[in-house]
Amino acid sequence: MQAKEHVKSNIVESLELPKDIFYGAVIITALGRSQVLIENYKGIIEYTQEKIRLQAKGCQVTVEGQRLVVEYYTHEEMKITGLIEGVRYDS
Repeated sequence: MQAKEHVKSNIVESLELPKDIFYGAVIITALGRSQVLIENYKGIIEYTQEKIRLQAKGCQVTVEGQRLVVEYYTHEEMKITGLIEGVRYDS
C-alpha cells in the first residue's frame, strides 16, 4: 500500500468513518429478485433489457436478467427493476 493510501486508511479507521462513502465504493442493495439499488456509480456503459453494465470506481458492475428497466437515476444512485438473474463485478 502506498504511503498516501495508508494515511487515508488510518484516518478512516480512527474516525470510524464509513469506508464505502470515504472511498466512493459502489453499494448494491438487492430487494428480492425484482429490484436493485446501486449507489456511487459513475456512468452507464451498456443498457438492454437483458443487461445493464455500469462503470463504478475501480470496477464495472453488470446486472443481468429479463425485462430490465432503469426506473430512475441520479448522480448518486440508480434503481433497476425487472427479473434480476445476477449481478457481476468485473475489473
